[in-house]
Amino acid sequence: MASDTTSHAAPTLAVNEAEAPEGRARTLRQLLRYTLIGGSGLALDLAVFLLLHNLAGMDEQFANAISTTLGIANNFVLNALFTFERRDRIVVRFLRFYAVGLTGIALTNLLFLAFTDALGIDANLVKVGSLPLVLALQFALNKKWSFA
Repeated sequence: MASDTTSHAAPTLAVNEAEAPEGRARTLRQLLRYTLIGGSGLALDLAVFLLLHNLAGMDEQFANAISTTLGIANNFVLNALFTFERRDRIVVRFLRFYAVGLTGIALTNLLFLAFTDALGIDANLVKVGSLPLVLALQFALNKKWSFA
């Protein structure tokens, strides 16, 4: 009997070992697509932020909220189609994606408070510097919640 249990465990273990690299590879592909799509949203976000803050003279926090919202909408559509390939429950997914996007706005605004307001560092540098941190946080949240 013990040999039967052992023989059943070995194939199951082999299947699990084979699935683990495939899951990691899929996550890496998703992260790459998410990052590339994020680049288009980033370009939109930064262009609008620079126009609103530098040209129109809008407060950096308001400019950030508007520019990030446009980037979020752009990224949602592209990620739904190409990264996570989920087209069901579109309104719920958008609301979740936007909520995750709000975490990015909040995090960036906290960084503005800490670095721009308190330390006098240029808001443009803080905005650019916040991007890798925001990207990592939002990818994890979107993968596990918005597109789960």
